Amino acid sequence: MTLDRASREAYIKGEYMKRNQAVQQHTQRPAGSRLTPAAAAAALLVLSTSMSMSAQAQETTTQPAAQGEPEVVIVTGIRAALQQSLAVKRNAAANIEVITAEDVGKMPDKNVADSLQRLPGVNISASAAGSGGFDENDRVSLRGTAPALTQTTINGHAVSSGDWFVLDQVGGAVGRTTSYSLLPSEIVGQVIVRKSPTADMVEGGAAGSIDVITRHPLDFKQPLSIEGSVQAVYSTLAEKTDPQFSGLINWKNEANTFGIMVQGFSEKRSLRRDGQELLQYTQIAPTSALALAKPDLANVWYPRLIGSSLFTQERHRKGGLVDLQFKPSRDFSLEGTYFNSKLEASNYNRNYMTDMLGSGAIGGNVVPDSYTVRNGTLTSASFANKGTAANPLRYGIVDNIVREGAYAKSEFLDLAGKWRVNDQLSLSASVGKTRGTGATPSQGVYEGDVNNSGVSYQLNGLGSPATVKFPSIDTTQFTGTVLDWVFGYSPATTSDEETYGQIDAAFRLTNDTFKEIKFGLRGTDHDRSNFAISQGPNWANTVPGSASTNPAWNGNTYPSNFGNDLNGDFPKNVWELDPAILQAWGAEHSNRSTERIYYPDMFNLKEKTKAAYVSTEMEGDGWSGNVGVRVVRTEGESNGYQILPNQLPGGNLPAFPWGGFVQQTRIENNHTEVLPSLNLKFDVRSDVVARFGISRTMTRPDFGALGGTVSLTDETHTGNGGNASLKPTLSNNIDGTVQWYFAPRALASVGLFYMDLHNYVGYGTSTGSFIDSRASQTSGQPVFANYTITSPVNVDANVKGIELALQMPLGAGFGVDGNVTLSDSKQDFGSCPATQTVTSSSPCDMLGASKTTANVGAYFENDRFNFRIGYAWRSAYLAALDRGTPLYQDETGQLSASLNWNITKNVVLTLSGQNMNEPILKNYVYNKDQPARFYANGAQYYAGLRFKY
Repeated sequence: MTLDRASREAYIKGEYMKRNQAVQQHTQRPAGSRLTPAAAAAALLVLSTSMSMSAQAQETTTQPAAQGEPEVVIVTGIRAALQQSLAVKRNAAANIEVITAEDVGKMPDKNVADSLQRLPGVNISASAAGSGGFDENDRVSLRGTAPALTQTTINGHAVSSGDWFVLDQVGGAVGRTTSYSLLPSEIVGQVIVRKSPTADMVEGGAAGSIDVITRHPLDFKQPLSIEGSVQAVYSTLAEKTDPQFSGLINWKNEANTFGIMVQGFSEKRSLRRDGQELLQYTQIAPTSALALAKPDLANVWYPRLIGSSLFTQERHRKGGLVDLQFKPSRDFSLEGTYFNSKLEASNYNRNYMTDMLGSGAIGGNVVPDSYTVRNGTLTSASFANKGTAANPLRYGIVDNIVREGAYAKSEFLDLAGKWRVNDQLSLSASVGKTRGTGATPSQGVYEGDVNNSGVSYQLNGLGSPATVKFPSIDTTQFTGTVLDWVFGYSPATTSDEETYGQIDAAFRLTNDTFKEIKFGLRGTDHDRSNFAISQGPNWANTVPGSASTNPAWNGNTYPSNFGNDLNGDFPKNVWELDPAILQAWGAEHSNRSTERIYYPDMFNLKEKTKAAYVSTEMEGDGWSGNVGVRVVRTEGESNGYQILPNQLPGGNLPAFPWGGFVQQTRIENNHTEVLPSLNLKFDVRSDVVARFGISRTMTRPDFGALGGTVSLTDETHTGNGGNASLKPTLSNNIDGTVQWYFAPRALASVGLFYMDLHNYVGYGTSTGSFIDSRASQTSGQPVFANYTITSPVNVDANVKGIELALQMPLGAGFGVDGNVTLSDSKQDFGSCPATQTVTSSSPCDMLGASKTTANVGAYFENDRFNFRIGYAWRSAYLAALDRGTPLYQDETGQLSASLNWNITKNVVLTLSGQNMNEPILKNYVYNKDQPARFYANGAQYYAGLRFKY
């Protein structure tokens, strides 16, 4: 590949590095001061280079200067944004990655996570713990670790958020991670990914941190700026078009001392997800009648449920940001920022499930008429109908759940000030509050059994969905279904609040090596709680087991093209209830009184933190760096509910219908951590930078992991629980990179990293005696059973890897970029659970750990058009634990592209697409002979206008 002439000359003369330094000196010079001859020459070089870029079709504008300040040339466009990002990265004190606002604006980035996926070492996922895979990236992680180990901040402070899906609002799935579905790209001025920490950074990211920096009123060029966009988005699977709007108004006075910025967004989108779900893999007990009759089936795994799953949703993200900035002099500034984002996410999930645990199949110890076993898995089985007219066997289950009014919300108010006391001392402070909420106000639920004449299934690995056949299934009538039960949480809410304050000081030194000393204090008060009411049948108003209790059916079945993208042979033309009818029916036949509070999935956590740090900036001949230490004190309190079998009154069931969770327990969890850090940067040549970092970082356990309450599944006598005594994860890190800035907008780099994790939160199993609530409801007396409980435990782990990145212009407006991250992680349990030794993978793998992540992209830009295309790919990884078993995400890739046409200087036509390759998300359990999910979400295409004034 050959570089253009300007790039070769810049490389030979080393002027690219000089220009970056000149920009910093020029923009940081105090108002009214005179430029030295050297600085004037550097500024002239900046201006002439910018003019040269304009000749190469880069748009340029001139920044009106404040009184006494020189004018600054601002270069815009894709290539200028890449140059700006590299300049920040090049001059940073630690190892960072940077995305500028222009980067966000020139890709189909609908939330911040979409933008981050193009950076080396960054992983994204399209689901939280319990909601399954969707078409919008929701969580971000670094270097092959779980999202929980990555800290996300906005303008340097924490941001609380909630989740819209009910299973992420209650129980063990409740995490600390930020939901990126609440962060639209429109709010972004810059995003900085910090891979090696400094002592002044907020603790919480053992693997690293991501800081989303919003725009500021006094950074705009004109006294009055107006920007906005009007778009339409089309979802190929939902076959719907929805509107999306965003707008920004910024005003500042002529003196550039006061400004106000107001942003707003309203973005609707229709989702449809076609899927097959294989739920709750279970082992055949070696002592069961089935295993005694067929010894080769002992300890063999089989899927309890195989479902035809159809999920639809209307998402509406709306909110805004207001920023007021006051800077009466170069020495003093105040700024207030308020942000609010709400994602309205009503949803409807239908599932027609094959029940292998029923009395007519494995659950009834019925020997299959034919079957195959491979890799410890019952990969096929056929059951003829053994029922009678008086006692029919029901192999199918209709499961419909509508959740009207579900939402997630995030907001914060931040007040910050800076004061340069004199030439040596600078002070800064901030105080604020952030709040996140997730809620499911109601659930309309129907679950009914279906009479079938036998069933057969064949697992096809991950090649295609499982084949499922019923000898007879009549979807022209609904009378064949019999009410099973009504269940779920209604309402369910989660609340996350944090109040914070901090003060920082920087004192400039006259020492030849130590240039500046920094120190500061920070404190937080955090509260996380949730609430759930369990929906059980209101036995006074309904007769269980009677078809007459069914909700009215209006004749609807799944869409005629359901499952076309998945292929496979499984039930597709099955019943669906009208959402309004189901919602009304659920309200009538569900007991939602406060007496049915579902204590197993409730908890309240309180945390108070105090942090202090000191650090110093260092500089020598050809090198610079910083060294410091941060000391953090965390005082935590967990309040959950536990079962107390020895205190059940009179041997009868307690007053709470779902078991004996009758006493709230308070567990304290206090700890102090010392977090040192060292970062060194060496200017090997004018175009080569080497970096080295060593540090200790920490992450506090997820809220759900600390909740401490056990949630039980009576049918399988399994459960999931928390552990209120978990310690924070500590990571000892080594980070080294070499970066070659071989031309303008060009970089080739290689990096090595190692994380030695202590008290990493893994999962182990134990056995305990708990009340079987189903059996107890039948008998009227407490019935105890042994349950296998999966709960979080502290273990050791390590992650090591290499990052390779290349970014370069090709000339004539073309350029390419790409990166590959290879990581190897290991979680130390001593040994994996014995039941998993026959499998190829197990929960001994670390959550979120892909061995390979790769991104490749290309762009073109001239004075009228720009185009970008990118492909992001990651290998398989452990995504979550589902009902005590692992859930792996198979390898997946996403193709996106955008085209922008500058109709005029101020109006741009935009076309873009996401998931253009329409990837199928595939999950499996212990190995690929145990498929768990197949999801198709289709593609999304956007068209619209951006405008500015």
